[in-house]
Amino acid sequence: MIKSKTSQLLKLALSASLAFPIFMTGTTAFADEHEIEIDADASLLIDFETGQILHEQDADEAKGIASMTKMLVEYILFEEIEAGNLSWDSEVTISDYAYAVSQDYALSNVPLHSGGNYTVKELYEALAIYSANGATIALAEAIEGSESAFVDRMRALVESWGIEDYELYNTTGLNNSYLNGNHYPGSDEDAENAMPAKGIAKVAMKLLEDYPEVLETSSIPVKVFREGTEDAISMRNWNWMLEGLAHERADVDGLKTGTTAFAGATFTGTAENDGQRLVSVVMGAGDGFTNRSQRFEETAKLFDYGFSEWEYTTLVEGDVVLMDVTPLPVKNGLEEEVALKTTEALEYYLPDVRNEDAISYTFKPNEELLNQDGEIEAPVEAGTVVGELVLDDQEGIDFLESEAQNTIPVAAADSVERAGFFTVFSNLVKDFFVSLRDRF
Repeated sequence: MIKSKTSQLLKLALSASLAFPIFMTGTTAFADEHEIEIDADASLLIDFETGQILHEQDADEAKGIASMTKMLVEYILFEEIEAGNLSWDSEVTISDYAYAVSQDYALSNVPLHSGGNYTVKELYEALAIYSANGATIALAEAIEGSESAFVDRMRALVESWGIEDYELYNTTGLNNSYLNGNHYPGSDEDAENAMPAKGIAKVAMKLLEDYPEVLETSSIPVKVFREGTEDAISMRNWNWMLEGLAHERADVDGLKTGTTAFAGATFTGTAENDGQRLVSVVMGAGDGFTNRSQRFEETAKLFDYGFSEWEYTTLVEGDVVLMDVTPLPVKNGLEEEVALKTTEALEYYLPDVRNEDAISYTFKPNEELLNQDGEIEAPVEAGTVVGELVLDDQEGIDFLESEAQNTIPVAAADSVERAGFFTVFSNLVKDFFVSLRDRF
C-alpha cells in the first residue's frame, strides 16, 4: 500500500530502579478527533489494511442487516470453490422453495424455473449484482442440502471470527414472513437477521481479505441474466455508487446493499484511492423505500472523510536507536548497559497531525529476561527483543480487532559479552552480602 507518511520520532524517557519495572512515556503531535455526522442509525469506517477505525456511530448495537447477510453466503461459496467441492460451471437444480421465493417480484429476484438447472456462476452473479433471493437460497441448498443447515454453517463461521452478538435465521436477510413457512427451526414468523455494524464489518473485511476476487463481480454495474434466453433480465446493481449509476463514484467497487422494513436502507461499501482501501458500513439510512439515495450519500461522506481528513503517520521510526532513552542495565557484562532500538515503525492514521495533543506510550519490558533489580543478564545479543512499546489508551485510535497492531517490539541495539570469571564472582559475592544484610 502506498501511503503519505509524516515522520515524528518520539522523545522517550526511560527510568529504572532496583525495585520497580522499567517504563517509558512519550508524546507526539496529535489532533482532536474530527467529528462527522452521519444520518443513519449506525455507521462505521475502517482502513482495510490496518483495521483502524476512523469513524464509528452506534457500531456495537445489533441492528437489521437485511441482504448484507449475503456476504456470508459469498464467503462460504468461495470456500467451496476453493476446496474443489463446486466449480463455477457446476449445475444447481432449483427446489420448489427457491422457485417460490424467486417468483415474488416484490423482492429482488431473477426468474427461476422449478426443477431447472443453473450454473453456480449464474446464481452467484444474480446474488452479488442483483441481490436475488431465490438464487441465494438455491446456492445455499446446493452447498449444505438445506437452508437451515447452511444457516448453521453461517453461525459457526461468524462465531469463529469472534462475532457473538448476532441473529441469523436465513441466507437472504429477508423477514421470515416472506419465506412461505420455510423458517429456521425454532425461529419466529417475523424473525430477521441482525448484527452490529462492527460485526458486519468483520464479515466484509474477512471476505475482502480471503477472497478479493469478490470485487470482480460486486463492481459490475449492469449485467443481463441469461442473456439470449426467454429468462433474460437486466440486473442493475443495487450499489448505485458504481460507474454509470445514480451515485457514481470512481473509487467504489463494492460491496453489498440491503433493505427491509426492519433494517431500513443498509450498505457495506468499499473504495480504493491512491493505494488505500476503506470499508464502510451504513445501517438504517432512511427506510430504503421512499429514499433509496440516503445510504449512498452518507457513504460518500464517510469516504470523503476517510480519504481526505486522515493521514498515515509514523509516530516511531523503525530500526532506530532510542537516543533519549536510558539504556537497559546489564548484569555481569563487559558493558554495564545496552541501548534500546525499535524493530519496526509504529504507525497510525491521525485526523490532523498539525494540531498538538499528547499521545503517551509505555515501554513494557519482558520481565522474564530481567532480574529483580531490572537488569538483563549478559551475554546480550544485538537484536534480542527485550520488550515492547505500547500505545496507551487514546481516544481516536481504535481498531476493529482487539489484537490490533498497537505495539512494536523493542530490542537490544548492541551485543554485550559476558564479563570474565573474576567480575562475575565479585558480583556474586556482593549479591550474597546484600541479600544477607536485607535478611537482618
